Amino acid sequence: MKIALVGYGKMGKLIEQLAPEYECEVALKLDEFNNAGFAGLTPENFAGIPVAIEFSIPSATVENVERLAALGVHVVVGTTGWLDELPRVTAAVEKNGTALVWSPNYSVGVNVFFRLVAEAAKLLSDQPEYGSWAWEIHHSTKKDAPSGTLLKLVDEMKKSGYARHIDVSSNRAGAHPGTHEIGFDSSADTITMRHTARSREGFARGALKAAQWIAGKKGVHEFSEVLFK
Repeated sequence: MKIALVGYGKMGKLIEQLAPEYECEVALKLDEFNNAGFAGLTPENFAGIPVAIEFSIPSATVENVERLAALGVHVVVGTTGWLDELPRVTAAVEKNGTALVWSPNYSVGVNVFFRLVAEAAKLLSDQPEYGSWAWEIHHSTKKDAPSGTLLKLVDEMKKSGYARHIDVSSNRAGAHPGTHEIGFDSSADTITMRHTARSREGFARGALKAAQWIAGKKGVHEFSEVLFK
């Protein structure tokens, strides 16, 4: 399957390297130079390309998706920091009959971690002696803080019935690929749950799994649907 990369930074280059393992061919690479002002999102460029993987910047994501949907192209969005615009993105996808997969994090392990944290929060929701925290560290060039992944973890805790305060904090330093930690503490004991990424490889592999899955689909989907449904 031919795919396009919209955004060709470190993640785009890693996706290109791994694409053959997923029977994908990177037929188009767009970056800030050849897609300035969205100039690269044309019918000619996307002829014969059914899926785009978008790892760009939050300020460009929504219009990238709208323009890709208008071209009939399915999109896997890996950029974070744009979710306030999800209703607008959903409207564009539905209007054009295309499909989109989004996630704050395409690591398989992190998506399992979401579920484990949700279950722990559910079990402790009626135990008022347990306070909680959510913490992360990422490399110094990551643009959003807290990250989409940490916000998703907190949201999963709340949806599971944990209604008490959750202390949220973020650090940005060095080249760290990402650690997320959820903790529960009482006077009697502490429970700590942590996911640590060793590299960006897990994110790239997850995005390629989603690109394979999305062909022939319609509508807006979370990555958890790719993995667990």
